Amino acid sequence: MLASLSSVFSLMLSTLLMMVAFGLQSYVIPVRSVAESWSTLTVSIFATGYTLGFTLSCIVTPKFVLRVGHVRVFTALITLLSIAILMCGLFVDWRAWIFFRAISGFAISGSYLVIESWLNERVTNENRGLLFSLYLITTMVGTIGGQYLVPLGDPTNTSLFILCGVLFSLALLPTALSSSPMPAPPAQATFNIPGLFRRSPVAVVGGVLAGALSGAWLNLGGVFTQRIGLSTAEGATLLASLLAGSAIMQIPIGRASDRMDRRVVMVACGIVGVISCLAMSVSIGSSPAMLYLMAACIGSVLFPIYALNVAHANDLARPNEYVEISSGLMITYGIGTIVGPLMVGPVMDRFGPAALFIVLAVYFALYGGYAAWRILRREQHQGLVAKTDFQATTVMPTPGPDVTSPIAQQADADALISDDTVPLWERRPE
Repeated sequence: MLASLSSVFSLMLSTLLMMVAFGLQSYVIPVRSVAESWSTLTVSIFATGYTLGFTLSCIVTPKFVLRVGHVRVFTALITLLSIAILMCGLFVDWRAWIFFRAISGFAISGSYLVIESWLNERVTNENRGLLFSLYLITTMVGTIGGQYLVPLGDPTNTSLFILCGVLFSLALLPTALSSSPMPAPPAQATFNIPGLFRRSPVAVVGGVLAGALSGAWLNLGGVFTQRIGLSTAEGATLLASLLAGSAIMQIPIGRASDRMDRRVVMVACGIVGVISCLAMSVSIGSSPAMLYLMAACIGSVLFPIYALNVAHANDLARPNEYVEISSGLMITYGIGTIVGPLMVGPVMDRFGPAALFIVLAVYFALYGGYAAWRILRREQHQGLVAKTDFQATTVMPTPGPDVTSPIAQQADADALISDDTVPLWERRPE
């Protein structure tokens, strides 16, 4: 076990530094936007640039990894992250920020993909759970820690932008100087979204709505904290509370979905999300402690629901189809992250910051309502397959593990349907 941990120590350290910078970036951008008196719609527009870059990277980055390998691609992507945030500090113009945020989205998505593919080369069936739990903790701690750096500086000048660029650059050093062997390039994944929808409509629709929810919150949550008059420290605590709620509930929600129809859990998450968002919308003006509690309740379902969609879609898949499914769902998630902020921005401008949670409540209602409708339309498959294991996700979901690796090819054959010749897309939909 110690040998496994030591083999990924440099990668984990790079990940921690990258996520500290990411957390700082994700808070300083909206705070600076509010300081510049930009409208919420304007913030939504350059947030769309980020999500477009994020989605494009899911398609393009694997091709670069195939050509030049993990280390060179990781180095290039971290360099792009550093350049993008420094350029935001130098050129404070929302039109330029559309391009800079697109670069940032492309680079962070690709970095996630490289890191997780790299980790999958280092794990075994015996230590997979431990190492990925450590990875999730690292990303969460780094993101929260970075958000708490904002109160230490002044977002209205370039100091925090420079600090963020320095942290991204520091993230290169542990991996670049590591003597650990480099992972093999991953196999190239394809995706078939129409086929995926025919196979699992609830996973595709849920993926779009999960993207809309997380995209709206990640890009406009910081704006919300400023518009209701929270200090930067209080705002960082509210953002951290939502992430903490997500971290606490990922595994309980996953375990519950492993024991019952996952769509029932989706309905329950939708109900919790609606109630929590409505409660938050009427709690504005309450004590910060109350807002933190409401944020934790929202976070308990906001990020875990994407993993439910992936697990549901994978339940009747063969191991060599997991990457295809994950890639397709990432595209649907990306579509949601583009639409989510654009829908919320104008509503917040017209009706105030509380409108953010009204719209999120609508997204949650659609998520749970569609899952309930699918339950009424078709019963859960019984006796055909063993369920795949639920896997928790990072703050921003990324394509699934490289299941073409030797580790993944050891998947239990008992989890397959009896007729392996039936393509995934031709099986009866749920």
